[in-house]
Amino acid sequence: MKRLTLALALAAGTASAQDSAFVAFRVLTPELAMQAAVAAMENCRDAGYQVGVTVVDRFGLPQAFVRDRLAGLHVYETSRRKAWTAVSFRAPTGELAASTEAGQISSGIRHLTEALPLGGGLPIGAGDGDMVAGIGVSGAPSPELDEICAEAGIAAIADEIAF
Repeated sequence: MKRLTLALALAAGTASAQDSAFVAFRVLTPELAMQAAVAAMENCRDAGYQVGVTVVDRFGLPQAFVRDRLAGLHVYETSRRKAWTAVSFRAPTGELAASTEAGQISSGIRHLTEALPLGGGLPIGAGDGDMVAGIGVSGAPSPELDEICAEAGIAAIADEIAF
């Protein structure tokens, strides 16, 4: 296995990105995804909010979900869709909320079944800027407060992904 890995690394280094038959990517480990989710939930709990938090991989598939004891029934769907939207559009969902309002050029995004342009979803980037995941929070009294909790989740793992 080590030889194969070394051979692939050498081949990738000598071929241009367009010549390669493979794409390399990174995702969070399940442990880091869960750490971010729990930290976001605890930040909201400390502020008096009961929330749900989903962390998705760079492809929008859930890696971790936590729900506080009294969080609403809707928080799984909304937190997952916020995280999915942040990854899919590579942007905070709060920014997408404004740019997809009726009459805006990107308003059609609101017609996609999974997209949820509502604050509380953030892309998670590695230190070199490579997107590795997304986090979505739902259940605080406002989308802006959901986003603050999502930021706390990312901050909890920042040292691990800062390389």
